[in-house]
Order: sequence, then C-alpha cells, then structure tokens
Amino acid sequence: MRAMANAAVALGVIALLLIGLVVLQVENVGTSLESVRFRLESLESNISAARLGLTRTVTVTTTLSPAGTREVPLQTPSQLNITELFERVKHSVVVVRVYGRFTSSIGSGFVYDEQGHIITNQHVVSDAVSVYVDFLDRTTLPARVVGFDIDTDLAVIKISPPPDMKLAPLSLGDSKSLRIGDSVIAIGNPFGLQGSVTVGIVSQKGRLLPSGRGYLIPGVLQIDATINPGNSGGPLLNTRGEVVGVTTAIETTTGTFAGVGYAIPSSIVKRVVPELIAKGRFSHSYLGISGREINSMVAQQLGLPFKMGLLIETVSPNSPASAAGLRGGSRNVNIAGESYSIGGDLIVAIGGQPIASLDDLLNYLIENTSPGDRVTLTVYRDGQVRNVDVVLGVRP
Repeated sequence: MRAMANAAVALGVIALLLIGLVVLQVENVGTSLESVRFRLESLESNISAARLGLTRTVTVTTTLSPAGTREVPLQTPSQLNITELFERVKHSVVVVRVYGRFTSSIGSGFVYDEQGHIITNQHVVSDAVSVYVDFLDRTTLPARVVGFDIDTDLAVIKISPPPDMKLAPLSLGDSKSLRIGDSVIAIGNPFGLQGSVTVGIVSQKGRLLPSGRGYLIPGVLQIDATINPGNSGGPLLNTRGEVVGVTTAIETTTGTFAGVGYAIPSSIVKRVVPELIAKGRFSHSYLGISGREINSMVAQQLGLPFKMGLLIETVSPNSPASAAGLRGGSRNVNIAGESYSIGGDLIVAIGGQPIASLDDLLNYLIENTSPGDRVTLTVYRDGQVRNVDVVLGVRP
C-alpha cells in the first residue's frame, strides 16, 4: 500500500510539472504572439500612413520583443499626394496645338504669369504659322509666339484671356536643390492624351543634350517618369507642386519611352524666360573653346596635380578665349582607350567656382553671365596655376 501511495504521489508531481511546462510554453507562445501582433499593428499603421500621404518612420523589430528596435525613414509619395497635386495644377497645364505650312503637331505647356505667358519647348513651335492653347476645362484660345531660344529648347507663347478668366501661374522651384532619387511628377499630353500624369524620380543631374544648332544644353535633368511625344514643354514638378523642369526629350530606339527622359532645369528657365518675354531672344555668352574633362588616370599619365578639370583641346580663332591667350592642345595621346589632345590649358575654376566638367563651365556661363561680362578663369599651365581674365562675346 505504501508503495502504491508513493507511486501516486510521484505521478502527481510529474503531472504538476507537466502542467507547469505547458503553462510556461503557453505563456511564451502568448508573448511571442503579442510581439507578432505588435509588429503587424506597426506595419499596418505605417501602410495606412503611406496611403494617407504621411511621412513617418517604420519601426523594424530585430527580435520578437518590442525592445531592440531601430527607426528607418519612409518617404514614399502616396497616390493621395499626387491626386491633390494634380487637382491644384491641372488648370495651369495646357495643350499646345501648332499648325505649320505643311505639318501640325501637339505639345504641352504651362501658365507662367497672369498676363497670359505660357512656357513650352522651342521645338514644339519651331514651324508655327498658327498656335492654339487648350485648357482642361475645354477653353481654347489662340496664341502667338513671343520668343524662343534654340540653344535651351525653350519658348514663350502668349494668350489673351477673356476678362472673366483667371489664370493660375505655376511657381518655379529650385532645381539645384534636387537630389538623386527625389520624386518628380510630369504632367502633359502624350500622344494627345490631355492631362496625363506620370511619376518617377530624378535619375541624375547635369546631363548635356545637343541643341538644334549643335551647341550643348547644360544641367539637364534625367528622369524615369514616363514621357512620350506630346509631353514636350510640359512641367516637371516636385512634390510641393513647384516646376523644377520642362520636359524636353526622351532617349529611345523605338520612338517611345524606354526609361530615360530629360527636362530643362528650372535654374535655366528662370534665367532665359524673362529675356524671351522682354526681348524675344536670349543672348548666350561665348568663350570659344572645346575641351575634355579629365580623371585620375589622365591626370597621372599627364603629370597633372588635379584629377578634375576641363582640358582645353581647341581654341576658336578670333574668339574671346583666343584674345585672352588661352591655349589648346598641340598633340594627341591615347589614354585608357580614349584620345586626348594635350598641351593646352587645364581649366580648374571659373569665377572662383571649381570646374570638374564641361557641364560645370556651361552652367556657370548661362546662369551667371551675359555677353560683355569679364570672367576670371583659373588654369593650370606649364606647372603653374594662374588666373586669366576673359571678356565674353556673343555666341555665334
């Protein structure tokens, strides 16, 4: 009997131990489930915030416990933000219909001021005999070309709004403050589809595009927001609804968008458009050189103390650069598969601002100078750094 009693006690102890283990495991599972619920609620909250267009932080849990977390910023533009932005600007973006002697075309544009000036691309109105502007509310008005500049592909046309029509100009933003990866919104009329909206990012800045005269347009924004024929001249907006660029071109082998679009930056628009309105044209400063930017390998091969700068290869006869005594290359060498004309000056700064590329030089000239201005180039020549003053001319 005693043995049976002892066995019963032992079985009871074992049962209690097993119940305790089960309770402990259930409590652990409950804690784990609570942590998972915490993570799901956090994720759901952040998804809801993204839908509402809020910029907030995502809490990333490194364990099943709320402890030991780190915060990662989430800055994804929401559909609501884009919807609100479009509602704000939709009556400021127009269709530009152009009729030439033999052809007709459709482009885009946007209202610049309350006087009726509208910005578009030069190539949109280049063959214009008559121009019409269509607003989203079905208002159609004739327009005339006020001025254009082939070398920046910008043009200004003007309508005469009726007394009961109030225009809503778009504000020009700061393209220089854009960062790679910033969200941008393009609005225009691809293939004549009025009021189309596409969204993307700034893929890169400082691209060079050839103009209709063979010169280079500096500072061009590369974007992946989809643009197609008909978008030309439309606004590229930042998330505050400010114009940071004018869509102008796509790079394609098919004739349609292939992931690379280009826009003239607002920094150039701000400089060029007022002169187009006042004078009908923009006078570009002229230096009269051609050159190549260098890198560390070129600098090492040529024994240069600078790994960035613009190597002058040719100086145009009777140009401002020639009059100032700037030197071009005298012989050709091959470095890393590329041909360089060497022996000329290396430009490392203009007006005290460092020069790393041709884009830097052209941007400085278009944004800061006018024909007749005197600028100081800092060049490296014959083992010495020296300053050379140049009086700029008018681009031929």
